[in-house]
Amino acid sequence: MIQDEYETDPHYREAVRRLSAEFGGRLPRKVVARTVLDARRDLEGRIMPEAMAEMLHHLAHHRLGAVIGEARAR
Repeated sequence: MIQDEYETDPHYREAVRRLSAEFGGRLPRKVVARTVLDARRDLEGRIMPEAMAEMLHHLAHHRLGAVIGEARAR
């Protein structure tokens, strides 16, 4: 599974932990983890490695907010 290759990535793990806490009760952890994984893959090779933690959190946070916004609009 692709997610397994990122399980040891501290940036991935920390983003999932923080965003699961923030979005808990509104989105399942599985949705958070998948969103962080997709964001991690989109950012890989496009940004400086030292910016990964911050950019990963921001991009995944933005995408999770959009998911909630879409759900509210229905």
